[in-house]
Amino acid sequence: MKNTSIVIGFVCLGLLTGSCNKSLLNTSPKDQYVESNYWESAAAAQAGLAACYGVMNGSGLWGGDATPLFEEGASPNAYDYDNSMGFNLIAEGLQSASSSGIIPGRWKACYTGIGRCNTFLVKVDEVSMDDALKTRMKGEAHFLRALYYFTLQNYYGAVPLILDPPDRATQTNVKRTDRTQVIAQVLSDLDSAAAVLPLKYSSADVGRVTKGAAMTLKAKVLLWEASPLFAGANDPAKWQAAADAAQAVMSLSGTGYGLYSDYRGLFLPQNENNKEVIFDVQFIYPDLGNSFDLIDKQYNTNAPLLDIAQAYTMSNGLAITDPASGYDPAHPYANRDPRLYQTIVYPGDTFMTVPVTPTRFAITGYGLKKYSIYDKGAPPAGQSDLKAGQSSTNYILLRYAGVLLMYAEAKNEASGPDATVLSALNSVRSRAGLPAVQAGLSQDSLRSVIRHERRVEFAGEGMYYSDIRRWKIAEEVLGQPIYKYDGSKIETRSFNAARDYWWPIPQTELDLNPDLTQNDGY
Repeated sequence: MKNTSIVIGFVCLGLLTGSCNKSLLNTSPKDQYVESNYWESAAAAQAGLAACYGVMNGSGLWGGDATPLFEEGASPNAYDYDNSMGFNLIAEGLQSASSSGIIPGRWKACYTGIGRCNTFLVKVDEVSMDDALKTRMKGEAHFLRALYYFTLQNYYGAVPLILDPPDRATQTNVKRTDRTQVIAQVLSDLDSAAAVLPLKYSSADVGRVTKGAAMTLKAKVLLWEASPLFAGANDPAKWQAAADAAQAVMSLSGTGYGLYSDYRGLFLPQNENNKEVIFDVQFIYPDLGNSFDLIDKQYNTNAPLLDIAQAYTMSNGLAITDPASGYDPAHPYANRDPRLYQTIVYPGDTFMTVPVTPTRFAITGYGLKKYSIYDKGAPPAGQSDLKAGQSSTNYILLRYAGVLLMYAEAKNEASGPDATVLSALNSVRSRAGLPAVQAGLSQDSLRSVIRHERRVEFAGEGMYYSDIRRWKIAEEVLGQPIYKYDGSKIETRSFNAARDYWWPIPQTELDLNPDLTQNDGY
C-alpha cells in the first residue's frame, strides 16, 4: 500500500527550506503560511515531515525520471548513451565542477532535505501534539538527515555539517567539515532514530522509517567506513563493527524480514513493501510517479553492457570462462544464473510477446527489465506506464539481501571465512537458484565471490558505482573499453584514480560560498 501522506503531503516547502520572503515573516498574513503561523498543529507537523521525505523522490536522488537507473551507467554494468543527468560523463572521467545534472543536483537535493529535517527537528517542539507521536516523528527526521548526509559524503567527501534550520546570516560562508565528523553525526542520528522508531507500522503508514531501517543504514555506513578507500581503513575492528551491525538486523525479532521468494517479483508494483523491503522510496501515480517503465521499455538509457551479461555464471555456479562450466558460445544465454533472465533482455529472448532481435534494444543489444512491469508477455490487465511515461514502482534503498551480503563481506574481512559467512552468502544464492559455495575457500577467494554476488544481485539498481569506489577498484574496472552484445566496441572509458573517487564540489556552490574548497584535481 502506498503512503500518500509521505508522497504528496508537501505544504509550504519554502518555509522548510528557508526560501520564504523575509518581509512576509513580519506581517503574519492570514491567507498563506509563513514561519510565524505554520507550526501550530499536528497536521502541519505531519506535512513538514512529509516534506523531509519528499526530497527522495526528486531527480537529485532516487526519483525524477529514473535517476537510480541512470546511475547504473556510471558503472561497468551499463551505458547511458544520452548522458542522462550527466552520468556518462562521469563514466568517461570527464566530469567537472561546471557539469550540469546530477553533480549539482545531488548536492542541492541533499541539502534541501537536510534543511527541512533541521527545521522540523527544531520547530516540531513548538507544536502541541501527542508526545509519543512527536518522538517517533523526530526519529524519522533523524534517519532522513543521516541518509542525506551519508549520501553527500559518499559522493563529495567532506561537506559542511549544518544542524540548524536554514539561516543566510550564519550559513552563507560555512566551510567543509572533516568527513569523519560528518560520519560521527550520521551514526549519532541513526542511533537516535533506532532508539525510538517502531519495528512496523499499520498499513496506513507503510513506507515510513522503521527501527530496522535505521539499523540497516548504520550497518551500511560502517561497511563504507571500513573500506579500502580510506587511509587507516581495512582495520579488522572496523569490519567487525560493520558485521556486528548487520548481525543486529538479522537478529532483530518482530520485523518479519526475509528474502522474498520471487526475485523478479521483488521489483514489481503488486509486491511492494514485501518482507525483503526494509526501506524504499514511495511513488504513486498520478500524484508523483517515475519513468522506470518507460526507460526500460523504450529509451534504454540504462542499456546493459556485455561485461555484466558475461558476469552471470552458469546455473552450476561456474564462470562462463571455466572450461568445466558447460558454456556454449553458440548458445551464450543457455543454462545461466536465473537472475540473468530476471534482469536483462537479450537477443533471442522474448519481450512483450515479440522475439528480441539485436535491433530491439539497439544501443547495446540488451535491455533491462528490473524495475519495469514489462517482461516476456503482455503487461497485466490494467497496468502500463500510464500517461506521460509515468509509473509508480517504488525504488528499494535497503533490502534484506543487502543485509546478508553486508554481513558476509564484513565478517570475511574481519576474521576470514566461517560458517556464518557462508550461510549469509548462500541464502542469497539459494533464492537465486544457484548451488551453495562450499567451505574451504581462502579469504581472498571468498572476497571475490562475495563481490561478484553483490554485483549480480544488485545489477540494474544503481549500486555498483558506489561499490567499485569503496572497494577502490574503480580504476581497474571502469577505465576500460565497453562493448555491445556482439563484442563490438562502444568507447573506452577513463578513471583518474587521483581524482575521480570523489565528485567535484559544484561550481555554483563555490561561487556562492568562497569558503568552500574544491576536491583535488578539479
